[in-house]
Amino acid sequence: MKHALALAERGRGAVEPNPMVGAVVLDAAGNLVGEGWHQKFGGPHAEVFALQAAGERARGGTVIVTLEPCCHHGKTPPCTDAVLRSGAKRVVAAMADPFPKVAGGGVKLLRDAGVEVEVGVCETEARRLNAPYLKLLGTGRPWVHLKWAMTLDGKIATRTGDSKWISGEESRAKVHQLRRRVDAVLVGRGTVVADDPLLTARPAGLRTAARVVVTASGDLPERCQLRATAREVPVIVYTTAANAEKLTGWRADGAEVVPLPASDTGLSPNAVLADLGARRFTNVLVEGGAGLLGAFLDANAGDEFHVFIAPKFVGGDKAMSPVGGRGVELMRDALELAECVTEACGGDVYLHGFSPGAVISAT
Repeated sequence: MKHALALAERGRGAVEPNPMVGAVVLDAAGNLVGEGWHQKFGGPHAEVFALQAAGERARGGTVIVTLEPCCHHGKTPPCTDAVLRSGAKRVVAAMADPFPKVAGGGVKLLRDAGVEVEVGVCETEARRLNAPYLKLLGTGRPWVHLKWAMTLDGKIATRTGDSKWISGEESRAKVHQLRRRVDAVLVGRGTVVADDPLLTARPAGLRTAARVVVTASGDLPERCQLRATAREVPVIVYTTAANAEKLTGWRADGAEVVPLPASDTGLSPNAVLADLGARRFTNVLVEGGAGLLGAFLDANAGDEFHVFIAPKFVGGDKAMSPVGGRGVELMRDALELAECVTEACGGDVYLHGFSPGAVISAT
């Protein structure tokens, strides 16, 4: 199963909103005779690849798969049909699939046909692997990655606003890797004004993320890279209904302008995430600035954190820190990341962790 999970990981960024799935086939003597993974959205599932590789050697053997085999016709035929045709006598799945058209149906169909089925091997690892898929299914909202780069004294720019570059080339390359596997990259108005970012992945990957700007005021530059390239790479601008008309020019240049109800602090991250989830976006990356990152933290809307710490000091009372918003009043209420690890990233330190509420355990 651990090998199947490693195979499943190869589909990250290519299969969403589907789950990542890996499968291996053992013959009747327990020898590995086939393996596969779900390689792209709309393509064959992992079991199909593994069983094709195994051929007749699967008869009487075992199919080990990281997710319950599907039993419905979607973009591809049911995987349960492929299992039954193979003659395998046993299926071991890491976890049941909560997708409504499956949800235990695959297990029942196989058992009714006389196949021995076991569910729950390495379930915690399988749920962690597909946490974004599970969140989208369970809540209708995407998995939220929060990312920033800062100096050792906790600054994301100097007092004059200069921020290029805090982190090194290796760290910036890792950020582009993140962009290549998410459905959207989010920034606030301040980042557009100060940095004029392009927000694309370089080099491009299999997935092209929508560039998203969150601005309650609707006051965006008449000329910037995002607006100039809106017809080439999607741009979505979230603003309040009262200020949407300010963005008529952006709409004319190809951006999608989405009005949302105003909240006490401008725009609710939860309202933004609800709309992104309705688009079946599975992973979104919030890149800043401080106001947007603070709003997401205040709303407890972050799931996974990527922080790059450069060995630099800039000082200055007016130099900006990475996270704004209200914050907490007491240290005991501070967000403490779970499963937090650090690693060298060129000359920087990369810190990666999860919100405690986002840790997916077996159920």
